[in-house]
Amino acid sequence: MSAPTERFTSRVDSYARCRPSYPQAAIELLTARCDLNAAAVVADIGSGTGILTQLLLQSGATVIGVEPNDAMRAAAEAQLAGAPRFASVRGSAEATTLPGDSVDLWVAGQAFHWFDVARARAEALRVIRAGGYGALLWNERPHETSAFLADYEALLLRHAAEYATITASRANESSMREFFGGRMELATFANEQTLDFAGLTGRLMSSSYAPEPGHPEYAPMLAGLRQVFERHQRSGAIVFPYRTLVYFGQLRALG
Repeated sequence: MSAPTERFTSRVDSYARCRPSYPQAAIELLTARCDLNAAAVVADIGSGTGILTQLLLQSGATVIGVEPNDAMRAAAEAQLAGAPRFASVRGSAEATTLPGDSVDLWVAGQAFHWFDVARARAEALRVIRAGGYGALLWNERPHETSAFLADYEALLLRHAAEYATITASRANESSMREFFGGRMELATFANEQTLDFAGLTGRLMSSSYAPEPGHPEYAPMLAGLRQVFERHQRSGAIVFPYRTLVYFGQLRALG
C-alpha cells in the first residue's frame, strides 16, 4: 500500500469534481456545538482539494488548510484563491506547522483514517486553544442498502484489492475516541449525490483503492461499472446516498 500522503496525487481532478460535499446541517452543527463563527480560527487537517474548507469559510471563520499532498493542496489553493480568510500550509495531522495555542476548532473530513492517532492527538492538543473543539466528518454508506449499492459494493470487492482493508479503517470509533481523550458525541445527517456515468466514474476513480489505467483490473472494473449504471440509472443518472457522520467534542477544557 503506497504512502497515505501520496495516494491521491494522480486522482486530484476526480476528487475535486466528483467527491461528495457535506450537508449544510453538518456545518450548522459545528456552529451550534463547536463554536464555529466569524471570530474562530479553524484548522482543516488533511484538507485535500478544499471540499470541507469551502463550507467552513462560509461561516466567516479564518480557515487554514493543512495538507501534505502538493497536488491536492495546489487544487485547493486554485479553487479558493479569492477567499480572504483562507490560508494553506504544507503539513500533516502529526506535524501541522501551526503555532501553539492558535486554533479554536480542529476538523478533518474523510481523512482521519490516514492519521497516526497518538501523534495527531498530541499535535492537536499543542495547537488548540483552551476551550477548543475537534470534529471528524465522514460520508459513509447508509445502513439501509439498495440494489444499486449492493451491486456497487460487489464491483469493488471483485476488482479493488485494497477496498475492504481501507474501508474497514474508516470511521473507527475506538480510534476516534482515543483521539478525543475518551469523550465524543455523534450526529448523523442524510446526504446524496446525483451522478451521470461520467460522474459515477469520477466518484469511483477518486478513491485511493480503485485500480488506475494500466492495472489489469482497471478495464474490467469500468466495464462492470457501466453495467451497474445501466441497470440502475433513471433518466441518465443514479442517486448515490450517504450517511454524513460528525464525531465531535471538546479537545481542551477551559482553565
